[in-house]
Amino acid sequence: MIPTPVFMLIDAILQLYQFAVFIMVIMSWLLSFNVINRHNQFVDAIWRALVAVTEPLLAPIRRVMPNLGGLDLSPVVLLLGVYFAREMNRWLMLRIGLN
Repeated sequence: MIPTPVFMLIDAILQLYQFAVFIMVIMSWLLSFNVINRHNQFVDAIWRALVAVTEPLLAPIRRVMPNLGGLDLSPVVLLLGVYFAREMNRWLMLRIGLN
């Protein structure tokens, strides 16, 4: 039997990943519209960290999705997948009798 803290840790990690994807999307918009730029070392460090965390899961999604021109919907698909994983985590916790 898996203790409840393990499920809580998994949920917290998935939630942090959701935040990372949201921040990466918003930051990409800000970079595109030249509100912020990567010449700033702090901005560049955050951008590289977010890309390093999110790109391993976004790249396979981008390979499968059709090309929509300049519109990248892969973060939406990834966020749906993370949401599904969080719900499965909760369902599994309830299923084995841990509330």
